Amino acid sequence: MNGQFDLITLIAIIVAVAAIIKLRSVLGHRTDDDEQRVERLKTREREAAQRTATETASADVITLPRRDREPMAPAPAPETAAANAEARIRAYPVSDPAITQGFLDIAKTDPTFDPDSFLAGAGRAYEMIVSAFAEGNRKALKDLLSKDVYEGFTAAIAEREARGETVEQQFVGIRRAEILEADLKNGVASVTVRFASELISATRDRAGEVIAGDAQKITDVTDIWTFSRDISTAKARSNLNWRLVATQAPN
Repeated sequence: MNGQFDLITLIAIIVAVAAIIKLRSVLGHRTDDDEQRVERLKTREREAAQRTATETASADVITLPRRDREPMAPAPAPETAAANAEARIRAYPVSDPAITQGFLDIAKTDPTFDPDSFLAGAGRAYEMIVSAFAEGNRKALKDLLSKDVYEGFTAAIAEREARGETVEQQFVGIRRAEILEADLKNGVASVTVRFASELISATRDRAGEVIAGDAQKITDVTDIWTFSRDISTAKARSNLNWRLVATQAPN
């Protein structure tokens, strides 16, 4: 009985050892696909590590230009900037040569002055002022008008309000804007512009009845306005705002 048991036990041990050896040979063997998957995994891990390192460095370091890179274009010399400004001014079409001379005088003190840019800004200011006056918006007017003109505009608004009148207005657009005068006196630049614009405007009384203008009709309006700006010092020139200093009716 004991001999039989020992024989059976021995056979079982041999079978178990053989199974273990077979299993290890199967599990421990890598196929070509296994090798490729492992290599791909290692490659992805290396790439992820490189990206992390690059992102970390980029967050802390500002890349400076190297000598082998194309150098940045140097800023124009003051003499070149002045020459370019003069060329633009002389090429600007005017009806009177005195206007060109006025531009040149302004540009000598403020080389950033450009007639086209000025006229575009003046057009925007014109629309804002006309609209603010119709609305009775004193706050908007204050930053756009000189003290004297502001007082005249606000007085007219106050009289209108005292009568209970309101203005309904739609600014259609500027048909034409033309510079009539330009000069520099005592460090103050002044430019006069004639605006030909189109408005729809109607004034109503307390009862809402139209007493002036036409709420359905486009009206042609011509205004001659003078804008000024102090450019006598560097501090003054840092304020780029032109203010309306005078208005006049067309001849």
